[in-house]
Amino acid sequence: MPPARKRARSYDPAKIRTAVLAQFGHVTDAVLALPPDALDRPTRLGDWTVRELAAHLTMVLGSLSRKLTEPEPARRELALVDWPLATARGAAGIDEDTRAIATDDLPGLYGRTRALFEERLADASGDRLVPTRFGAMVLADFLVTRTVELVVHTDDLAAATGVEIPYDRQALAACTRLLADALAAKAPGGAVEVRIPPYAVVQCVEGPRHTRGTPPNVVETDPLTWIRLATGRTDWAAERDAARIAASGERADLTGLLPLMG
Repeated sequence: MPPARKRARSYDPAKIRTAVLAQFGHVTDAVLALPPDALDRPTRLGDWTVRELAAHLTMVLGSLSRKLTEPEPARRELALVDWPLATARGAAGIDEDTRAIATDDLPGLYGRTRALFEERLADASGDRLVPTRFGAMVLADFLVTRTVELVVHTDDLAAATGVEIPYDRQALAACTRLLADALAAKAPGGAVEVRIPPYAVVQCVEGPRHTRGTPPNVVETDPLTWIRLATGRTDWAAERDAARIAASGERADLTGLLPLMG
């Protein structure tokens, strides 16, 4: 019998909403401070330049604002923990929508995006169902996915521009935890303990489950390294060689399970 799925982690919707706005604020400050020529720099996201990345960052909030004006779906179709694995099938549509965003007035675009998000979220219930590219989700859950998008693309923006951009602690925590839970859902079990201090600890991979003491298979890394691994920004061998991953035990190699997001 396969291991039972663990109860979904709970998130405080009010704190997540605050974290989303805080991280979007950090990104806004960074983008609007860039010199014009920086927008044409390449990024690690295929043929996207910083300009496309800047546009996509507004879509992270703008897409939710638009979805709140659409009819509420009849039923929930996607659980939060399944969202990371579902994202791979939306790459083409995301690219098309991103390129359609006008970027000739970035201050106006970012200001309008934030204002509309705050307006639409003000009276929206966290239990409301919203349509998404990957299936209907509860609004409170979809808000958590916005922390992943913002944190991951903050890192992309910093890598492309060399600008040091702050991370809201709650946004970084939620992103780390969701991606850790997605790993546990993808490879359920108790043979390997993955530690991402100070935010997450999960057990995964089928095999003998430990009940006390030090687990026989342990992986430990920092939040940003974990996020880069989970989203394909780096690979296991490179981070292991750079000593940003500590792994012990014969099963403590997650190469075949990563990345979680395309």
